[in-house]
Amino acid sequence: MSDNSPPGLDVPESAVAKPFWDGTREKKLVLQWCPECDRSVHYPREMCPRCMTTDLVWRELSGRGVVYAFTVQHFSAVADVPVPFVIALVDLDEGARLMSNIVGCAPTGVSVGMPVSVAWHPLADGRALPMFSK
Repeated sequence: MSDNSPPGLDVPESAVAKPFWDGTREKKLVLQWCPECDRSVHYPREMCPRCMTTDLVWRELSGRGVVYAFTVQHFSAVADVPVPFVIALVDLDEGARLMSNIVGCAPTGVSVGMPVSVAWHPLADGRALPMFSK
């Protein structure tokens, strides 16, 4: 565990997800996009799960969106992770949906439809973990 990572956080990197993680080094939210379906593909994969094309591209997104759904976790599987914390599905303005944490406000202040924007949590290796804040 590093001083820059939340306790217990280990974020693996795969070859197919490398552009995503490279973007986080520059605090850019970059997701795969299917030109055939004109929709995001996330988590990163070798092919579009809808049309099966392998001709995927990477797009930088604004990082703005709204909370689609959320839950407040009052227990953690990792002893050093402070509770409570919020896990949310965030609908980004460009149409992608990401699961992440809501930070920067009390869990009781989170609501469905709440506007959020990407916030970056630095990792020890120079990457950053995208989270969202009010």
